[in-house]
Amino acid sequence: MTVIHVFPGQGAHRVGMGKELFASYPHLVRQADAVLGYSIDELCLRGPESRLSDTRYTQCAMYTVGALAYIDRIRTTGELPDYVAGHSLGEYVALFAAGAFDFVTGVELVAKRAALMADVGPGAMAAVLGITADQVRAVLARDGGPQVDIANLNAPEQTVVSGPPEDIAAAVSLLKAETRGAVVPLKVSGAFHAWPMAPAAKEFERFLAGYRFAPLRIPVVSNATARLYEDAEIEALLVRQLTSPVRWTESVGFLLDQPEPEFHELGPGQVLTGLISEIRAKRPVPAGMAS
Repeated sequence: MTVIHVFPGQGAHRVGMGKELFASYPHLVRQADAVLGYSIDELCLRGPESRLSDTRYTQCAMYTVGALAYIDRIRTTGELPDYVAGHSLGEYVALFAAGAFDFVTGVELVAKRAALMADVGPGAMAAVLGITADQVRAVLARDGGPQVDIANLNAPEQTVVSGPPEDIAAAVSLLKAETRGAVVPLKVSGAFHAWPMAPAAKEFERFLAGYRFAPLRIPVVSNATARLYEDAEIEALLVRQLTSPVRWTESVGFLLDQPEPEFHELGPGQVLTGLISEIRAKRPVPAGMAS
């Protein structure tokens, strides 16, 4: 059996998350508060929803809850995972779990990342359901099409596009008119994992130059490459992640190829568990196994 821990990102957050964890690890909560300058447990437990949904705060909250959930899982079970992976912001929890940096350093990195992404300005994202990423690309690649990027490859028939608000609005109209897919605008304020994040990525690269990362003790699957991190490329891949799509379908495919994979989602909700089930169900049947 291969034990795999996965960590969700923005979108899985909710007011009330982390209640039991904050009570169990007050010393770590105080450390996060000292870095952030506000009470992380008050934010998570009381909101308001509007503030918790602001990416400046969402990312810090999701990292803290995810990291505490991992610590609690290891403390409770005594069992380390064989692999870890996170979706978008969740990748920072995966890297913390793998020993790339300590808890407080993770808070510092995520707080800076969140601030830089928020400072980029307005953006939008939309999920396209029921058609493949190639079909989405074919529609959007036409001359004069909207200036949007593929941001998340979440499942074989779930793709997220990202870009300036006016371009996403045009993409939504185009995709609704010319495909059978359902198109759902997402409740975000930024064009994450897309070309508008290039200025944030450049500034984040300068920021990361002040840090040194420890060798990974557990294999981590990268969002940007859908393969395992090498110790020497942590900084580069964290920068690249800001403007690159989250290749979740391929990442999960790699993990499903491991012997008897057993997934555990740590953090609020079961969003990733649902995506993993969808990816598993739509995988091609290996040759010789079809009835």
